[in-house]
Amino acid sequence: MFPYAQTNLQLYRQLAVEGYPSADVETVARAHEVALTLFPGTYRGSGKPFVSHLVGTASVLVWLRARVPLVVTGLLHAAYTHGEFGNGWRGMSDVKRTTIRREIGEEIEDLIARYTQLTWRRSTIPAIGARLDAMSPLERDVLLVRLANELEDHLDLGILYHADHERRRAFMEADLAATVEMAERLGVPVLAKALTETFAEIGSARVSAALRRPHEESFQIFPASHRPRLRVVLSHLLARRPWR
Repeated sequence: MFPYAQTNLQLYRQLAVEGYPSADVETVARAHEVALTLFPGTYRGSGKPFVSHLVGTASVLVWLRARVPLVVTGLLHAAYTHGEFGNGWRGMSDVKRTTIRREIGEEIEDLIARYTQLTWRRSTIPAIGARLDAMSPLERDVLLVRLANELEDHLDLGILYHADHERRRAFMEADLAATVEMAERLGVPVLAKALTETFAEIGSARVSAALRRPHEESFQIFPASHRPRLRVVLSHLLARRPWR
């Protein structure tokens, strides 16, 4: 397996080694600065820093020699689902989209929005595969980012460190096999091979229970200095709750 990046410096080095021009490296660096502001104190359920996951997804796309807008999309693919825009709310909004457009441009923001709208769950994966051949080039690009995300999520046995590791392993074995076929049909056999090898490794791997965290999904840890701001956010959330 290739040595995928987990830090911004490793990613910049990988881009340079792969022959991306300096202007592209600078574009990725600007996107990384955006990621730092959107994911403060944010971790995957395994305890892995969320930004490391984002860098890793971008690194997979660099390994695949994807064009730089897709690399940046990989780096910011979770902006709307997990990013912190200052109000505690998740999901897309016009205000958030305007913010991202201002930071990284319309083309990449559109790709991130399309990625967000690509519902990825057990009930939808078969339908995504069924319409792959009819997808537009843009839709195929978004799907490639999704597959890069799946590879990065599994590369370091990350799903086995979550509290719901058995559910995640079952999902991988029953449903994510479809990603291998999707990668082949997208014309990226090296990605299909990497997914196959990674899933096989997870299938036979075991992780000590002592290393697992109590989280099933991503979570945030803020220092004490941020707690007053969190109380303000919570008060706004409670004020908007539809009590019955």
